Amino acid sequence: MTPIECNQVLLVDDDPAVLEATRQWLELSNIEVITLNNPQGVAAHITADFPGVLVSDIRMPELSGTELMAQIHQKVPELPIILITGHGDIPMAVEAIRKGAWDFLEKPFDPERLEEVIRKALITRSLQLENHRLRAAMQDPANTRLLGKSPAITQLRQQVQRLSKVQANILIHGETGAGKEAVARSLHECSPRADKPFVAINCGALTHELVESELFGHRKGAFTGALESREGKLELASGGTLFLDEIESMPLPVQIKLLRAIQEQQIERIGSNQLINLDLIIISATKIDLLKLSEQGQFREDLYYRLAVAELSIPPLRERQEDILLLFNHFVQQAADVHDLEVAPADTAYTQALLQNPWRGNVRELRNRATRFALGLEGQSSAHTSGEPPSSLAAQLEDYERKLIREALLRHQGNIQKVLDELQLPRRTLNQKMLRLGLQREALLQAEQPE
Repeated sequence: MTPIECNQVLLVDDDPAVLEATRQWLELSNIEVITLNNPQGVAAHITADFPGVLVSDIRMPELSGTELMAQIHQKVPELPIILITGHGDIPMAVEAIRKGAWDFLEKPFDPERLEEVIRKALITRSLQLENHRLRAAMQDPANTRLLGKSPAITQLRQQVQRLSKVQANILIHGETGAGKEAVARSLHECSPRADKPFVAINCGALTHELVESELFGHRKGAFTGALESREGKLELASGGTLFLDEIESMPLPVQIKLLRAIQEQQIERIGSNQLINLDLIIISATKIDLLKLSEQGQFREDLYYRLAVAELSIPPLRERQEDILLLFNHFVQQAADVHDLEVAPADTAYTQALLQNPWRGNVRELRNRATRFALGLEGQSSAHTSGEPPSSLAAQLEDYERKLIREALLRHQGNIQKVLDELQLPRRTLNQKMLRLGLQREALLQAEQPE
């Protein structure tokens, strides 16, 4: 996330000459200024995410600066407010500091001193807004469930946050183990239905005979073994979200009943004629192309369009190289916490193997590897045999960074511009990294030449 820039000043003074002179000085210093000669209009400009600070004269006819501060702090309690005071108002300004003013300056003030105080206050305001954003991010299920910093996963989180606010059925595409249920749960937890049920059913894990009963429920005696009436998953999920994993495995007769249920928002339990009203969003997941399946007569095209009002695709782990070590360390820590274990960091050889793994099982496979690592069932062979302590995460990342730059230099035969284009780095950054990592282009190329 990019830092929040705060560069605005809301300047309030009933003296037009002071207002104009101060505005000109601050704007010459590249600070955006909003001027008001009446304190009554200040509240309309101040919001919880106002990217700036308030500077106000104390003595004004309709509302004093201290009264204005109290009013604004009711709306935005931590907003930095700087007061401008005449000589006789210093005791009043000191009392205002005690009540929460950021600072005060005495007239006639030095413009450079005002600019200095404002810039410090703007830094504080920027930190306040950044903390708000980070706290909100930590509370956002999309960020806690969909971990990663790669562009693909960042985009997916943004899509989840946007789609979770609409009342639409969503189809998730992704390979086995990619995290389709995690995405579905994030959609539910970010939505207005978050306090209602999230009910999941894996259509591929049930026999054809059981799928219909699981979805629609049944009345007592409806079939052999139906010893009592039972609610189906659609009924249980009403008011909330139903997640249908491996939707491609659903039998065609059940697809017809599901389509009718979606269209009418009503169902009947097996063996019953009583209509049950529904209110639910359906999130489905598949690892294959349902439209191609429909062309083969194995999936109803009309059901596809009902389920895929919106669609999301989860990138496979092999396309998210930046996320592999982050996720691995997260899963290792989770396993260590569950089993109350102290786990040493993975050594360089092991992390290199992780980065080179094709991860056909995606995040599910990575979680399994991390759990086995935390339990001491694999990894750390080089650290155990050499007697050397395992490398820190910083050292591992440095080794990997050195490897990537070295390979790019060799691949492009030392052509720096091509290396910059491939790695998407500014020239100065690449120079700094090569110096820090001990990489010299000429020496590297010479060492690779055949003797």
